[in-house]
Amino acid sequence: MFVLIPFMDVFKRSFQTVVTKKFCGLQNYKTIFTNQAFMLAVKNTFRFTLVCIPLLVIIGLIIAVPLSRLKNAGTIKSLYLFPLAMPTATIVIIWKMLFYKQGFLNLLLTRIGQSSGLWGEVHKDYLASSAAFWVLIFSYIWKNTGYTVVLWLAGILGIPNELLEAARVDGASERQCFFKIVLPNLKGSLYTIVILSFLNSFKIYREAYLTAGAYPEQDIYLLQHLFNNWFVNLDFDKMAAATVCVGGFLFIVIMLLQYLWDSK
Repeated sequence: MFVLIPFMDVFKRSFQTVVTKKFCGLQNYKTIFTNQAFMLAVKNTFRFTLVCIPLLVIIGLIIAVPLSRLKNAGTIKSLYLFPLAMPTATIVIIWKMLFYKQGFLNLLLTRIGQSSGLWGEVHKDYLASSAAFWVLIFSYIWKNTGYTVVLWLAGILGIPNELLEAARVDGASERQCFFKIVLPNLKGSLYTIVILSFLNSFKIYREAYLTAGAYPEQDIYLLQHLFNNWFVNLDFDKMAAATVCVGGFLFIVIMLLQYLWDSK
């Protein structure tokens, strides 16, 4: 009722004009695929997803493995959820304090350069250059790593100790135990983490919007920016067509991942 019916209405509107609601066939779809802003947003969103998901999965696993060996892992893992509890506006203020022209990062680099004699003052605006993309990657990983670590820990701690103990008795090293026992038993956790990370990568809009506005630097102009600008301009026909395309793409990717996991 609250998902399928509204989506079907959007699907219908993607074949209609905005005002008269006259059937226009595939014209709205042709319009968005010839729109430079749409293609740029798709490219940046796809690039962002390809970079941040592998990094998040690997970093979370690297942290979770040694953490799982601690006796008080259950207490410590609660601290990793702290970034999720922080308001987005607070996070954005911190990023601005770090990365703007007179921010702490430039101040630190300036002092290092002056003390070493390698360079002078640094006044780079990271949020208004190509570096903004990596600032956004850093923001996403910082906020979601804790949640990923908790999911990895749940999978690792769910592996029966008898399997590991039997392997060690047979002479298996810790490296062999990890690759032969731990990793194969984390298949379900990996699937959950990849899906959630993939969906969360489409929710980075608030950070990008608050730090750089509705028309940010070209490298971080995402689909969410585009949809917001179309909404402000009342371009609901283009929004409907683009939404159907994005929704269909997400559905196909999730089903493909499900098939790959089931086939293994």
